[in-house]
Amino acid sequence: MRVIVVGAGVVGTMHAWHAVSRGHEVVQIERESEARGASLRNFGQIWVSGRAGGEELETALRARELWEGIGRRVPGLGFRPCGSLTPLRTGAEAAVAEAALARPDAAARGYKLLTAEEARALNPALRGTFTAALWCERDAAVEPRTAQLALKAELLASGRYTFLGGREVRDVVGTASVRDDYGDVHTGDAVILATGAWLGGLVRELAGPELPVRRVRLQMMQTDPLGEPLTTSVADADSFRYYPAYRGEALDALNAHQPQDPVAAEHRMQLLMVQRSDGGLTIGDTHEYEHPFAFDTVEEPYEHLTRVVEAFLGRPLPRIRHRWAGVYAQCTDTSRVVHRQQVGDGVWLITGPGGRGMTCSPAIAETTADQLGW
Repeated sequence: MRVIVVGAGVVGTMHAWHAVSRGHEVVQIERESEARGASLRNFGQIWVSGRAGGEELETALRARELWEGIGRRVPGLGFRPCGSLTPLRTGAEAAVAEAALARPDAAARGYKLLTAEEARALNPALRGTFTAALWCERDAAVEPRTAQLALKAELLASGRYTFLGGREVRDVVGTASVRDDYGDVHTGDAVILATGAWLGGLVRELAGPELPVRRVRLQMMQTDPLGEPLTTSVADADSFRYYPAYRGEALDALNAHQPQDPVAAEHRMQLLMVQRSDGGLTIGDTHEYEHPFAFDTVEEPYEHLTRVVEAFLGRPLPRIRHRWAGVYAQCTDTSRVVHRQQVGDGVWLITGPGGRGMTCSPAIAETTADQLGW
């Protein structure tokens, strides 16, 4: 079988990975010379802890298993099973964590409520003030800015993979066939359109104007090296407000009696933080849903995140050396893991995993491969 994959982000690359792993030939086409969208502009977190139960959690857990296996084969991914800690400061925050521990799927997520001393034993860099922490053992991380290149190198070594960068697919011209902007036609047995947040142009023509997917913009930053290991990923209790695993009476009480900081509420913020291989910290994030998106980044969210991080670390944040904004595609029905739609003869559109793309992409692609009989 010959598979044409359009888009070299993590979702497209994982479709290429599964096709090659099953013995097929793959041609992957990317409009940039290399991928540079949401798959690089993220935390690199394999985030199991906050996922909704049922299909979403099952997908995340399966993806976590697949990431670990791929990481053994491709060390350049930088896969590490670091887990995550969410430091807690108030009784209302602790109540949400306790409710999460009572979920029937708590063991599958690796939840445990730790004292502050136990949390610091796991992550000694957390010297700030907090009373307890929610630990999620199943969370992990990869290096987003190098993962795609490492996967590409491994795919090229198979001898059954071709990468065509700097080409934009403009048209579907027949059964499992696309034409690029050089006029070249690429024909296979299946075409996968994994175009990320690129939802206009050809995607709109094929899927129609009512595609149930929206674009979301976020701001993030990265610091100079911390100078010591941050041994786990770190979130703050505002993350409880954004992840479905924490919904319930305890979260309702938190929202009612402990409102977010005004800046965090305005920008729909939470703290997520992970250490990069060079020792720097990737920190975010905000959420913007209304179009048209702003073209600039704003400073107040960075100031808020700096205060939160410094309170957890008990020390000044290293110098911020990068700030950026990114855009990803999210299903408008946020309970859906992905939008998978046949849009032509032998052509499928795979988009909309939202902030779950890095977490869930190996399992999303595996499901596609199984459904299409690869």
